Amino acid sequence: MKYQIMIKMLMLLLSRRKVRAREIAERYEISLRSVYRYVEELAVAGIPIDVARGRYGGISIADTYRLPVGYFTKDEYNAAINALSAMSSQVNDDAIVTALEKLQQQVKRERADTAVSGNIIVDGGTWGDTKKFSEKMAVCERAVNESLCLDIDYISRSGEHSRRIIDPHVLIFKQNVWYVYAFCHTKQSFRTFKIGRIKSARFTGKGFKKREISREEIPLSFGYRSDELVELVLEIEKDKLPDAEEWIGIDNIEPRGNKFIAEVAVPDDDGLVSKILGFGGGVKILSPESLRQKVTSAAQRVIDSI
Repeated sequence: MKYQIMIKMLMLLLSRRKVRAREIAERYEISLRSVYRYVEELAVAGIPIDVARGRYGGISIADTYRLPVGYFTKDEYNAAINALSAMSSQVNDDAIVTALEKLQQQVKRERADTAVSGNIIVDGGTWGDTKKFSEKMAVCERAVNESLCLDIDYISRSGEHSRRIIDPHVLIFKQNVWYVYAFCHTKQSFRTFKIGRIKSARFTGKGFKKREISREEIPLSFGYRSDELVELVLEIEKDKLPDAEEWIGIDNIEPRGNKFIAEVAVPDDDGLVSKILGFGGGVKILSPESLRQKVTSAAQRVIDSI
């Protein structure tokens, strides 16, 4: 009985996205204590459920969450849709109609996998992440297009976890990474959020009026000041050219004799040394000398650890 109710609670949240705890208790004839206990167990199972107290509170599920692709097979989806279609033509029941619509929408979402909109397909997730990134992209895109506030769980590069209410204004794509430029209610200013670092996102149910911003106002350095960038001059072996082009862009590389030379400014952070080491000797640092020494020291530590 317990697990049947938990499944019903999950289905209710998937259809409504936000429900008050008392309504769930009355619907399934259980105590409020049991409701919160079941919510906790669903959260432990990895389902992004959130509990908000107060007048406008309730139990909600992240808008990025969908049932696993294998929850129903294609044949099971079609069988359920056909059965409900037959019933809806004979029985005047609104519940059957809405259930049919939800199943049809789920089928459309499963077929859409990585499609964000129109003729654009985006799969910026990591290997093995088949849908989570594209679902976050779809939520962010809808929030931008329809001026809808988002409640996001965000993990910064330093590992800091924070909860933000944001007004997404525009999506940005730079160096194969997607960002959302949004007004942050916590900081009371515009911030740039890397979509890959958004753990979950929920629509708050509220809209916002977009502020007037120009392209020049958007900080495309993404938090890096000019003094945090380093001017690189690299010598690139031919067999490493495709990887280097994807990293720093074709326009920043030119042939010189039998070699390829790149001149570009990049963030001088901890990832830079690892990135250069990843080329396995196929990229030589011509300048600055300080970076060359860092890479040499890091390579020696790798050798010493073997």
